[in-house]
Amino acid sequence: MKILLLGSGGREHALAWKMVQSPLCSKLFIAPGNAGTRLCGENISLNINDFNAVKSFVLSNEIEMVVVGPEEPLVLGIYDFFKQDASLQNIPVIGPSKEGAKLEGSKAFAKEFMMEMKIPTAAYQEFNGQNLKEGLAYIATQTPPIVLKADGLAAGKGVVILPEIEAAQQELSEMLAGKFGNASSKVVIEQFLSGIEFSVFVLTDGNTYQILPVAKDYKRVGEGDKGLNTGGMGAVSPVPFVDDEMMKKVEDRIIIPTINGLKKRNIEYKGFVFIGLISVEGEPYVIEYNCRMGDPETEVVIPRLENDLVDLFVALNDGTLATKTIQSNPDFATTIMLVSGGYPEHYEKGKKVQNLEAIEKGLVFHAGTTQKDTDIVTAGGRVLALTSFGKTMEEALSISNKNADTIDFEGKYFRKDIGFDLQ
Repeated sequence: MKILLLGSGGREHALAWKMVQSPLCSKLFIAPGNAGTRLCGENISLNINDFNAVKSFVLSNEIEMVVVGPEEPLVLGIYDFFKQDASLQNIPVIGPSKEGAKLEGSKAFAKEFMMEMKIPTAAYQEFNGQNLKEGLAYIATQTPPIVLKADGLAAGKGVVILPEIEAAQQELSEMLAGKFGNASSKVVIEQFLSGIEFSVFVLTDGNTYQILPVAKDYKRVGEGDKGLNTGGMGAVSPVPFVDDEMMKKVEDRIIIPTINGLKKRNIEYKGFVFIGLISVEGEPYVIEYNCRMGDPETEVVIPRLENDLVDLFVALNDGTLATKTIQSNPDFATTIMLVSGGYPEHYEKGKKVQNLEAIEKGLVFHAGTTQKDTDIVTAGGRVLALTSFGKTMEEALSISNKNADTIDFEGKYFRKDIGFDLQ
């Protein structure tokens, strides 16, 4: 089977690494890919949001499956584009329809969905430019910290948590005035929940589902979870406090109502549901949905998955997903991200990456890299994801940290305390 994978980050390298292990995958193309994905297949220079360009490539290369890594093509409706084109409609797209992708693409849609399906989540109100005064008044009635969320996609920067009423009111005014472009033309103001976060990943055909390994990621750039939010500085799987009792609560109160809600609304959904959760005194609440796998969580979840991933994707499409049993490596997997100096703000690209060949234990997933002549050079804020296994989290982290010390590039930075709150 010829497969096209869309995306260019660490998530896509991990997916590519896993898919090419399948005997069902005869050829893998990655668009646009990075310096790591070229080791798994053929990188293709393609604008993945230009659906006509994707169509042309798919038809001319006899692609038999399209796997969508990032959220933007899904929110823009690539699934629907394929299903509505007679020449493409028999080619499975792994990812939800445009309506299903609104679970990530619109915070207001997701909150309204959760309320209708009685899925536990924080209380909220939504506001737009026409009712700014009401929004400012609403903030004045809240107990800080105040959570503000841009309704649309804002490159991971659209969620702001502020400790004071006045600062939150100022932020709301700026967001509705266009701070995040169209993404913040509507803003959700949400009750702050205090607890510890974790992520659950579900593969669904919109009717049945399978639960993948659970993970926890670390978003803040600084150690001790201080500093600015990033795309993710590291991840661990499994998560020690997520036991069978917690997972039963998650499945009964959140996963099943989510799948039933998709069915109730006749939403086509053949792909991943990433459920961002918080445990508040042992009770799970949904913080957010994503319509694809997380990054860097993919870099610990997919290596622990012992199933043939392509086989699961085929089952997703042919109605046999319920017959599958998910098998997971019982060991701990940990990922540490190497990032460019200055990330998540201003950083320089084009720095030569050295000592990759010195890594003996563990996996290296490229996130923001490219090849220049014979060198691997940095091409993004998050550069490499270093994943290691161990019988304990401490053992896995020890290997990841050693590898993080070994690999070098100018300005390299990484958090040395991933998993600090779980040990």
